[in-house]
Amino acid sequence: MTRARVGEMEFEYETFGLPSDPAILLVMGLGAQLIHWPERFCQLLADGGFRVIRFDNRDAGLSDKLDGVEVDFLALVAAALEGHEIDDAPYDLSDMANDAFGILDDLGIEAAHIVGASLGGMIAQTMAIEQPGRVVSLTSIMSSTGSREVIDIPEDSLGLLLAPAPTERLDYLDYSVNYAIWCSKKYFDADLAREFAAASYDRSHYPEGSGRQIAALLASGDREPHLAEMDVPTLVIHGRDDRLLLPHLGERTAEIISGSNFLLLSDMGHDLPEELWPVLVDSILSHLKNSVLKGN
Repeated sequence: MTRARVGEMEFEYETFGLPSDPAILLVMGLGAQLIHWPERFCQLLADGGFRVIRFDNRDAGLSDKLDGVEVDFLALVAAALEGHEIDDAPYDLSDMANDAFGILDDLGIEAAHIVGASLGGMIAQTMAIEQPGRVVSLTSIMSSTGSREVIDIPEDSLGLLLAPAPTERLDYLDYSVNYAIWCSKKYFDADLAREFAAASYDRSHYPEGSGRQIAALLASGDREPHLAEMDVPTLVIHGRDDRLLLPHLGERTAEIISGSNFLLLSDMGHDLPEELWPVLVDSILSHLKNSVLKGN
């Protein structure tokens, strides 16, 4: 593992593959750590001829955290649902996008393929909007455009998303199986879920960061007008069984981004089950290689 200083903050990251290969930056979602991009998944991408970088966002994993900065994210969610603008978040998705570019700067990488999942997909979109010259291609997985007009999170999933996670280890491991509500039902394994929850907890259990990341999401608004004008090769991937960000949000993203490709996977929920890695990796690698060909 390596640390990069970006502004006043430090970020934990890890690389796979050869430094001379084209770079893929993986951006993970809400409260998630770099280990949510599994090591073997990263190696499969690297085996395709790419240098793969995974990192912890601010307020997650082993990257720096804004300890003591409190937000009433439930009040912010309520205000957003009522149509109010959110302007008092500690940071927004543009700040998180700049963090990601800072990782590339630390590695001396001018431009990279950006792959983001969930909130990470929103950060990846923001990167492509704000510095398109540094984004060779965009892959947005199980994400959305930020438009409140189309967002529709099922009530049970929203309740779980906003509920405070247990702080004690054993309680958290038991609690982790609740996430089956939005995971790929065909492939969900409670024992594996508990095993991964243990690894995640032992590495860094920091639920406070999720509230600030939610605030960042809410403060960043609708990206659709910018996405509609964007000229970055884009692949949108979504799961038909996603019960957190419903499939129509992926469809909407693909509709808004001109020339994008859309892949809807039948048995995929809001996760990256190992059984689907072959199709996910093949689809991503094909997109990346086609993007380079189109750019030449």
